[in-house]
Amino acid sequence: MINKVNSIAVNGLTSDLIEVEVDINQGLPSFTIVGLPDQGVQESKERLRSALKSSGSKLPSSRITVNLAPADIRKSGPSFDFPIAIGILDAEFDFDKTLLEKSIFIGELSLNGDLRKISSVLPATIGAKEKGFKNIFVPVSNSLEASVIPGINVIAVENLSEAIQMLLGRKELKITEKLDLSTKISETLENKYDFKYVLGQNFAKRALEIAASGGHNIIMNGPPGSGKTMLSKAFSTILPDLTVDEAIEISKIYSISGLLDTDNPLITKRPFRTVHHTASSVSIIGGGRNAKPGEISLAHKGVLFLDEILEFQKSVLEVLRQPLEDGQITVNRVNASFTYPAKFILVGAMNPCPCGYLTDPGKDCICSPRQVQNYQSRLSGPLIDRVDIFIEVPKVKTENFTIGEKYENSETSKDIKNRVEKARKIQLKRFAGTKITFNSEMSTKEINKYCQLDSETENILKQAVTMMNLSARSYYRILKLARTIADLSSEENIKKEHILEALSFRKKEES
Repeated sequence: MINKVNSIAVNGLTSDLIEVEVDINQGLPSFTIVGLPDQGVQESKERLRSALKSSGSKLPSSRITVNLAPADIRKSGPSFDFPIAIGILDAEFDFDKTLLEKSIFIGELSLNGDLRKISSVLPATIGAKEKGFKNIFVPVSNSLEASVIPGINVIAVENLSEAIQMLLGRKELKITEKLDLSTKISETLENKYDFKYVLGQNFAKRALEIAASGGHNIIMNGPPGSGKTMLSKAFSTILPDLTVDEAIEISKIYSISGLLDTDNPLITKRPFRTVHHTASSVSIIGGGRNAKPGEISLAHKGVLFLDEILEFQKSVLEVLRQPLEDGQITVNRVNASFTYPAKFILVGAMNPCPCGYLTDPGKDCICSPRQVQNYQSRLSGPLIDRVDIFIEVPKVKTENFTIGEKYENSETSKDIKNRVEKARKIQLKRFAGTKITFNSEMSTKEINKYCQLDSETENILKQAVTMMNLSARSYYRILKLARTIADLSSEENIKKEHILEALSFRKKEES
């Protein structure tokens, strides 16, 4: 008789139903796993042998064949330990077939029979629910993560012995209580990077407000100590709160990467990923042996911060071009390809030259013009085309240094955030029924519809494009930026002042 147990294989962000078939026949003792398993699945044979013994059972001295169907889907990792063990034990105990048919089993077994924490439980639970299953059996350490998803019973299991008792009906199923997602997301903490602590830099604050409102990429140029890093970290405090759907979408990516916290298994704040300039292309776009998401996907719906952006290898910066344009990245492997979302706001900070003091009035620059040119050329034209806002961040004047009550009179992040949320609501209404969220995502079709100019304003823009030697892509990005500025002013039409402000944030291109 063939025993069948249901499980889930997660490849990228997709999940596939896997039927674990266990056939125990007379013959020379052997244990074979087929169905495109990787090395991690093959190693489960030795873990199962010890886990079954520790649980008061044993591996039958028979010919055991395990088939992971369908055979054309790649199976990886230790999450199939648990369903294979249940399939073997079913031959000995004859479990409740109705319960087995309505349930998914995932989990890694330790040698003593305990279930260990695994990755990708959140997308597996979503997949189980979508495929109509009533229950999912998971390790206790993954139960909170799985409980994020409504509409399916999450049954927490400590060890194999407990699972046996549950499936025999001798012990009540331990159904994990569902998390209240709206409460988790609405929880707020005091942020030490509030904009009220950034004195001066009003031009930079305005630029960041526009970037947050329309999802525009931004690069800040200034000498060391001008506050670029502080401004970048404060930027995350003016972004709107996550919706429940966004929180689950981001948490899926972190679940695949094994980065979810056991006690707080839901990402409730927009990601802010800081990447060191020594990072490789693979760590940024994703990849490796198991094609894990990279930093651009971990920053999905949030911010990717590249401090000292010109210190990155030029080849590393160039790999950002495609995801900045498409909002996703495809990682190709021999047997499969995985597509991860990567809709983030790029925030870059750079020094104007190798020594950093080219624009610092208080220190002399020691770099030659050629060194400065070579340094700044690390940002290629195609990459510059994909960045909407370039600003100079000068050093704060000494008279702005203060403590105490001057902070209390400064505009807070909450004040700016309210304006950002208002502008985003205008965009959500404008793009309702489409896949577009921000003005920065508009195609030529939407630009022609929502960014119409009067003749005077259009002539000003065309003259500026010619004088600044801007590309066609830059021309359209100025229009998108002006649309966001108009939204912040609650203006239906783009006016001359909106175009002029958008032009003030544009980098002049080399001829």
